[in-house]
Amino acid sequence: MQKPSLTEGSIPKALVRLAVPIVFSSVLQTMYQITDTFWVGRLSADAVAAVSLTFPINFLFIALGGGLPIAGTVLIAQYKGRGDGKAMNHVAAQTFLMVFVVSIVMSVLGYALSEQIMRIMGTPPEILADATQYLRVTFLGFVFVFGYFVFESLMRGLGSVQAPMRIVFLTVVLNAILDPLFIFGWGPVPAWGVSGAAVATLCTQALATVIGFAILLRGKNGLHLTLADFKPDYAFMKKAFFIGFPSSIEQSARAFGFTIMTALVAAFGTVTIAAYGIGIRALTFIIIPAMGLSIATSALVGQNIGAGKMDRAVETNRIGSILAFVVLTIAGAVLWFVARPLSAAFIPDGGDAIDQSAQFIRILAPTFGLIGWQMVLTGTIRGAGDTKAPMILTIISQYLIQFPLAYLFAVTFEMGSVGIWWSFAAANVLSTVVVVLWYMRGTWKQKNILGDADLHRKTSEEIVADKGVVS
Repeated sequence: MQKPSLTEGSIPKALVRLAVPIVFSSVLQTMYQITDTFWVGRLSADAVAAVSLTFPINFLFIALGGGLPIAGTVLIAQYKGRGDGKAMNHVAAQTFLMVFVVSIVMSVLGYALSEQIMRIMGTPPEILADATQYLRVTFLGFVFVFGYFVFESLMRGLGSVQAPMRIVFLTVVLNAILDPLFIFGWGPVPAWGVSGAAVATLCTQALATVIGFAILLRGKNGLHLTLADFKPDYAFMKKAFFIGFPSSIEQSARAFGFTIMTALVAAFGTVTIAAYGIGIRALTFIIIPAMGLSIATSALVGQNIGAGKMDRAVETNRIGSILAFVVLTIAGAVLWFVARPLSAAFIPDGGDAIDQSAQFIRILAPTFGLIGWQMVLTGTIRGAGDTKAPMILTIISQYLIQFPLAYLFAVTFEMGSVGIWWSFAAANVLSTVVVVLWYMRGTWKQKNILGDADLHRKTSEEIVADKGVVS
């Protein structure tokens, strides 16, 4: 049975119905790293260090590949709004093919270069072997990781978010069971040590991808893929790649930005590093619901643009912006009041780090509503099919606003760590102004990706003809 369209009915209800499962799925995803770290920590401190050193590399590669399925999200949403089921099937299959090819290339290159990458990271000799092996297994699993990303992206474009949430819950529970089994061994299962955590994740991601693919083949969620849909359409894949690639750059730029900021923070000592770490955790707590609303907005906007209901797309943005601003402002107010006890809970014996962390959170908290607002605006622009604008806005925000302000306040004005904290708040204000002005230009309304000849050349009647040839 097909899911209801998002082009009719209550917009607030639709946003909440989509956003809540997405937020829950994102929270569950973080459990993978927590579970791995917990069980690996039972081996030794060196084992934890080996896994920790691979996280930035893993995060960067996933950011690069994880943006590509965004093309599927946008196109599925707009074709869903148009009511073109055949085109939706074509988009889904071709997106799978495109991401599969990219994931194979990344897996092969990553596996072959794992040791060199870890050496460049400055990995100590005593943990080099474990870190390399863990990273190699991680790269082998990229085919399944990106395969699931495609499924999740397609379902979000359809407005169907319950199935991905249930799959993530299942795999997180299974990962918690497989981690100790593969790390320590039991009976006929050998003890793989550090790499056992990566093997457990690989198995659960493979299961998630298989389940997701089976759901699409069953055809009960608005998509029904057949063998003919997987006949390569190179023109489409090329065009879809360049729709998704800006999102890859956006995500990787954001990931790399955190690395650069951490390097600046590190210059002010371990106390500031600890305070920064707690503050970033609070920021992550806010970004997750903001991202949920952003993704939900993209799906609604995409479907309504596809249906030719631009007024409803604009109204979706208005309601989503208000909802995000109000909810996250309230969350910011709560965090402002509990900043000190929250910091003390993470670092009970932190001393000055507790004071600095609480100060960071209190300076940042009043701008949380602005974070939600700008993320909904970029979600609207992305839902219209303009993925370059969010990429440009992210680069402006982090590299032309955030970092210069941080250096100016902390170093030039000699404000120290307090300057870094204020740079985050100032950057949120200025970035929101930039995003609002970009949105008000209205160029996103003129984006017509369904009118692109390369994207539309093998849909609808042409697909039917091709299926007749293939079958």
